[in-house]
Amino acid sequence: MSVVGICIVIGSYFYSNFLAEEISNREKKTMQEWVAAQKVVANAFAGDDLSLSTEIIAEQKNIPVIETDEKDSIMSFLNFDSMKVARNKNYLINHLKQDKLNGRFITTYLSEDRKKFNRYYYGESDLLNQVRYFPVLQLLIVVIFSIIMIIWLNNRHRSIQNQLWASLAKETAHQLGTPISALSGWSLLLSEGTNPANVVPEMDKDINRLKLIADRFGMIGGVPKKSETDIVQLVFHSVDYMRKRASEKVSIQINRFPDHPVKLELAKALVEWVIENLLKNALDAMDGHGEIFLDVYETEKEVLIDVTDSGKGISPSVQKEIFSPGFTTKKRGWGLGLTLAKRIVEEYHHGSLIVKSSELGKGSTFRISFMKG
Repeated sequence: MSVVGICIVIGSYFYSNFLAEEISNREKKTMQEWVAAQKVVANAFAGDDLSLSTEIIAEQKNIPVIETDEKDSIMSFLNFDSMKVARNKNYLINHLKQDKLNGRFITTYLSEDRKKFNRYYYGESDLLNQVRYFPVLQLLIVVIFSIIMIIWLNNRHRSIQNQLWASLAKETAHQLGTPISALSGWSLLLSEGTNPANVVPEMDKDINRLKLIADRFGMIGGVPKKSETDIVQLVFHSVDYMRKRASEKVSIQINRFPDHPVKLELAKALVEWVIENLLKNALDAMDGHGEIFLDVYETEKEVLIDVTDSGKGISPSVQKEIFSPGFTTKKRGWGLGLTLAKRIVEEYHHGSLIVKSSELGKGSTFRISFMKG
């Protein structure tokens, strides 16, 4: 944006110089006509028609003029601020020197030997000065605007970073909460002397879950190691995990999938996290009852995974913000799951994660796309 502004200023500078030159030439011609009219009036005889000359003299109200004799002694002045002239005795002298230095004067000879003459020093009108300094004003505005934009962007970046760290902390606590709660339950059973046969295997599962969560967060911000993974098997594994944690009134089904392994280079733990996050969002959108369908498609160039729910749907305004860090419509949400999911898919795997479709009151479909090869 700043570059565009500077280009505009540069263009305005050259155009303003062109206009200033045009106005300067017109003012020079105006002064020549004005001096000629003054001379006609001064040399007129009784009965001469001076209407044109007096009109030219009267219309000259913009260009400041200083009239001097051959010794450059000031005789009169026109179109100057009389208050400034009265306060500063050098005010007219300084203007005269500047006009003389710029060659802005016209000489009218009063004798044939040209020893006696008057000079009319003329400056620049307010219009000409405004045209000359307009690009400077534009540049100043662009600089101020650029500084404001830089400050705003820095503050916004800092705010997003703070929001990201806060959301990451909440997401960590959320991810750790389930296996920790389970382990607390098993520990209570053991402390009460109850020792069902499945305690140790279940505790091992929760411990492995904690390890998986630690591994996932350890991969964020780094370069995750990828390996050849069957995406179909991975989807089935994620669905099986979420079914055990969903309400009995929620049906999670895989409608369509290839009948053969589909191998992709993936960071398996992170892609599982993505699918789990989409399923969690779908569960939250349905308030404990409804249906979730997954469809896995394979094309010549890509693999597509659609996650469709029969929940509340997402409004168009929310769809624009749904992947932003910290954004959530949940009363107790952490606002980072979809942000991380999008980063995992798009930055780490060069795929895409989008809201394919959504209708309020009917549900939503999220689409993950991974390129093959």
